[in-house]
Amino acid sequence: MFSSVLSLSRRLAACAAGLTLLATTAHAAPAPAPATAGPELVIEDNDFLGPGGSDQLSIIPLLFNPHVRVLGFTVASGDGWENAESAHLRRLLEIIGRTDVPVADGAVYPLVNTRAEMRLHEMQYGTIPWKGAWGGLGSIDRATDTQPAIGPMKEGMPHTAPVAQSAAQFLIEQVHAHPHQVTIVAAGPLTNLALAIRQDPTFAETAKQLIFMGGMLDTSMMSVTGNADFASDFNMIFDPEAAHITLTAPWKAITVVGSVSNDLMLSREYLAKLTDRKTPLTSYIGSYYDPLPMWDEMTTAIAADPTLITSAVDAHLDIDTSRGPHYGHAFVVPDALVPHDSPMQRMHIVRSIDEQRFRDTFAQEARSDLPAHGQ
Repeated sequence: MFSSVLSLSRRLAACAAGLTLLATTAHAAPAPAPATAGPELVIEDNDFLGPGGSDQLSIIPLLFNPHVRVLGFTVASGDGWENAESAHLRRLLEIIGRTDVPVADGAVYPLVNTRAEMRLHEMQYGTIPWKGAWGGLGSIDRATDTQPAIGPMKEGMPHTAPVAQSAAQFLIEQVHAHPHQVTIVAAGPLTNLALAIRQDPTFAETAKQLIFMGGMLDTSMMSVTGNADFASDFNMIFDPEAAHITLTAPWKAITVVGSVSNDLMLSREYLAKLTDRKTPLTSYIGSYYDPLPMWDEMTTAIAADPTLITSAVDAHLDIDTSRGPHYGHAFVVPDALVPHDSPMQRMHIVRSIDEQRFRDTFAQEARSDLPAHGQ
């Protein structure tokens, strides 16, 4: 890891430079994007654990916004197994009448990480609260090494099928069909994006930008003062190598929605506001309510409307892939201390958003009769 090669004096310099960076840029919000002739083109890549929850509800800020056109959804294992996630997503699209939006199945396993490796990491360095497909909040010993068959689904099995292409192939094809126009929103492990980058080295630079949920900082203190599960940067921990490959690729721009995404909960009071008007979607939300932070909903909302950001910091960020206690953890470096010829990319790290406008807009979209437009 980078910090392991810094001398003590350089570590102190890094801290000073980091504090200066925060003081000078923490209140700099991005300028609104210029008006375009057509809608914003988006692909969401996620581990759509279902039914309900932050993963599934993240589709609302995209599908219900008239200024966004969703080219498709791509699915990877993470919070759950890929086949079940895909089925839950396709069923939700049926419920809200959006089967026109394609779903591409993707990575079932991380590039390098395995259940056995995560189990060893827990034995050496302590429990990882949320393990997703490898045990959730329970014991990793009860999980399986391979993807199981899909069991019964509370909301019913989907009738629609995923597209024939893999997620990586779908991502590559869509980006090249719309060069420099497609925003990739990633709210799960970054395995599909890493595979697309390895298959097509021009993929990242041909996209418009990457907006991803992850890269949480100060997770050690967050786990002590708050919910240790919420402080876990699971999207990075599940597949650290994919995260490193993705975040060091030559994207035109990268926006990080990390620690800030813990700030807003889908509370019971807010749930009542979302569901006080009965539609197929609000009935779904009410039936499968999960009291979690709005991690993925915030990420897709920022993709749909970047003016929600009220403060951000620009810095270089990467993921530790060394096999130690910080495996899968994010770290940041100010411009002055980036190693020579480093692949680390400069990113826009979101620090705060307009919370009231986010809540009001999300509630309005969730209570709409139908998504804003067909595609």
